[in-house]
Amino acid sequence: MRWIDKSLIVIFLVMVFSSCISTKEVSKMDIVSSVDLEKYMGKWYEIARYPHRFERDLVGVTAQYTLKENNWIEVINSGYKNSFDGDFKSAKGKAKPADDSGAGWLKVSFFWFFYADYLILELDTIHYQYALVGSSSKDYLWVLGREPFMQPDTLQMMLNKAKERGYDLSRIEIVPQR
Repeated sequence: MRWIDKSLIVIFLVMVFSSCISTKEVSKMDIVSSVDLEKYMGKWYEIARYPHRFERDLVGVTAQYTLKENNWIEVINSGYKNSFDGDFKSAKGKAKPADDSGAGWLKVSFFWFFYADYLILELDTIHYQYALVGSSSKDYLWVLGREPFMQPDTLQMMLNKAKERGYDLSRIEIVPQR
């Protein structure tokens, strides 16, 4: 076998193995037990987040979710580089429910067939006005709202919920919105 064939097999096995680990980790996490995908669709504003390279220096960040056939979701994340006068950046991806349970566990992809966990940890299940989103690791965290600004008490409640789940609040950055 050529070295490239062996490399592809190793990469494939690592992906399969890591997806199994991810599934076990998610099954242990406390996620929202029921999400109405139709209510979850629409525009969400990033109120706060953990910093990470793919949103570095972005302000005015939003996520637009559109439900497609077979419960597939079109995802468009966008924002402005450095300031509201900066270059507009957007990334188009897709998401799907991770299983048939109706719980707040989605798989999201912005590149080919590589998927990551999108976990709805907290949600305003009545009006769908705020959400706390994470992943199967504690490296990603977002506070989302339907409006560009969140009431301070609601934001504090969401941050308290994140802290209860073991997230380090010193890493949180507030996302400038108009």
